[in-house]
Amino acid sequence: MQQPAEPQPPAPTSATSSTSSTPRTGTAPREAAAPRGAATPRKAATPRKATGRPPRISREEVVTAARRIVDEEGVERLTMRRLAGEIGSTPMALYHHVRDKEELLVLLLDDYAARTLRPTGLPAEPRERVVAAAAAIHGALAACPWIVEVLTGDDLMSAHSLWFVEQIVDGLIGCGLSPDRAVQGYRAIWYYTAGEILVRATATRRRAADDRPTHRQQVFADLDPAHLPRLAGLADRWAPLTSGDTYQDGLRALVDGLLAAG
Repeated sequence: MQQPAEPQPPAPTSATSSTSSTPRTGTAPREAAAPRGAATPRKAATPRKATGRPPRISREEVVTAARRIVDEEGVERLTMRRLAGEIGSTPMALYHHVRDKEELLVLLLDDYAARTLRPTGLPAEPRERVVAAAAAIHGALAACPWIVEVLTGDDLMSAHSLWFVEQIVDGLIGCGLSPDRAVQGYRAIWYYTAGEILVRATATRRRAADDRPTHRQQVFADLDPAHLPRLAGLADRWAPLTSGDTYQDGLRALVDGLLAAG
């Protein structure tokens, strides 16, 4: 006769025997669910970068900023990139107003001429009117330290200076020159005026940067009287004789020569 099977003990019911109720090692516990009706916290918004085109600028703003750089730092520091940074724009935006630095300098010249070269009463006598108009141009431009950079061009093309050019040409015609000769006369006067400013400005800048004897002083100190008697005799007085302001004397001599040649 078979023996009845032994009854099996019931499965344990304690928490230690259940794998489903015990969290696995390395598994993060789930976050408790937020109470019903509670607001869900928002993530901090990421600030957006400014996009789009840079702010529009006017030609007046360009000229004003360029003049500020030139006055405070010198014309050699004026670049399209430096100017764009001063305005808060981009170099490409500047090219809508100016082609390059040379045109920018011409704009600065015109701006300066508009503020300094204003039509004034000139002598009625034609010769004296020519001298007075040329002297007015010289006085205005010589007082501006960065103007030398602009004067390396062929002619003074500031629109605000044309009234003075008109007076010079008209005065020369009034003195008996033909219109063609009057234009050539103005050209000679302008070259003399621009050259005098260039030479004087360059000499002043060099003296300010270096107090050593100039090359000319060294050369004149060793002149041979037998070979260059006139220059050797004037060597000691050459510096004061050539450093004085003789523009007006030279201008009058030039005008007289132009009128005499017809």
